[in-house]
Amino acid sequence: MHVRLPSKMEEALRYLRLKFLPRTLFFRTMLLIFIPLIAVQVVSVVVFFDGSWSRMGRRLSDNLAADMSMIIRLVNEEPKKLSGIQQMAVETFNLDFEYYDNAEKHKIISRATKGSPLVVGYLEEALARVFPNDETRIYLGSGDKDLVVMVNTEEGLFRFITSKKKIFSSSIFMFVVWMAGTSVLLFLVAVLFLRIQVRSIAELAQVAEDFGKGIDNKNFKPYGSSEVRKAAIAFIKMKERIQRQISERTQMLAGVSHDLRTPLTRMKLQVTMMSDSEDKKDFLSDIDEMEKMLDGYLSFVSGEGGEKSSFVDMNEMILSIINKFRNKDALIRYSTNDQVSAIQGREQALKRALTNIISNAFRYGKTIAVNLESNDKKLMVCVEDDGPGIPADKRDDVFKAFYRLENSRNKETGGVGLGLSIAKDVVTSHGGTIELGDSELGGLKVLISIPL
Repeated sequence: MHVRLPSKMEEALRYLRLKFLPRTLFFRTMLLIFIPLIAVQVVSVVVFFDGSWSRMGRRLSDNLAADMSMIIRLVNEEPKKLSGIQQMAVETFNLDFEYYDNAEKHKIISRATKGSPLVVGYLEEALARVFPNDETRIYLGSGDKDLVVMVNTEEGLFRFITSKKKIFSSSIFMFVVWMAGTSVLLFLVAVLFLRIQVRSIAELAQVAEDFGKGIDNKNFKPYGSSEVRKAAIAFIKMKERIQRQISERTQMLAGVSHDLRTPLTRMKLQVTMMSDSEDKKDFLSDIDEMEKMLDGYLSFVSGEGGEKSSFVDMNEMILSIINKFRNKDALIRYSTNDQVSAIQGREQALKRALTNIISNAFRYGKTIAVNLESNDKKLMVCVEDDGPGIPADKRDDVFKAFYRLENSRNKETGGVGLGLSIAKDVVTSHGGTIELGDSELGGLKVLISIPL
């Protein structure tokens, strides 16, 4: 069930997903684990501190305030036994105290005010309940006994010295540390297992991408969860079926094209022995056209063959192709950004594709510009000419096999309508794209983009 939200809210949610949601499966899965884990930790800490922490703090503070109240009452009842009461307080309550009469207490209060910081909390509330008519102050001291409490009564000033452990339990922090430690351990274990699972999916995706570029990774073996292994096995079987189908079709079509040469050669010999006439010229012209079509078809079929993938220097390849056309009556410009120009691919297939495109530019143009650029993600080859170009509504059709533009490709030019088909097939098999556009020179621009 999909709840429809206002369009602006959906756009805002879509923007937030694109902006903040991780793109990889690993980090998205970690987010699904991390957010609930943090939420549970926060709720647990809040509930614990609101319950156990506050209850324990109030109880300890009440006990300490009661001990102080009893000591003050004993001193007020029997002031002559001050030293004995001080000893009893240390032995019984682990609580040191000093008593100052009204003449000395002002010096002690002013000295404490300039010293350690004032502390408030549950102890202050407990002291307010036990000593409602007296002034109380709490300070942090130093050393083992770092808690100082002053109670200013009508009889005098009582200065109590004890440890902060008297008002809170250190086991509370140990609980928090233990809870955080187990969460970190759980998070690390989840990261370890997720990396193993995601790695198998990433390798499967890489193998599939390589296969699309014509790279057959035979060392790949399925591993990981049962679902990932099942998907990998299905991919391997699909790859084998595709390779078998391509191989069988290539062999069949290549055999048919090759076998057609024999009757064509026989027909050509028979026509040659005929007397000169217009019919003879037409027959020979038709036979030559059929031979060119067979050559083009064999070239098209060979693009689906089993050529091995290797590292190809595109800069050297383009230079070698251009050098073949140096003697043509045309001006050619070649430029490159001198970045990485080597890609992994099928060298002969790439050379056939670029040769078809560049030869078309020389065939129909007088000025040709070839540009090679690359970055960290892709390599781009741009071929432009000042020829008649291709109309925008025909640019998708020219990639179809045996499609020819009547105004530009005919028997005299030698085109059979397979040049761009071969180029697109080769570029696509390498995971790239080929686009046609308008050139700044006035003719056609062919832009090839191949991922690195």
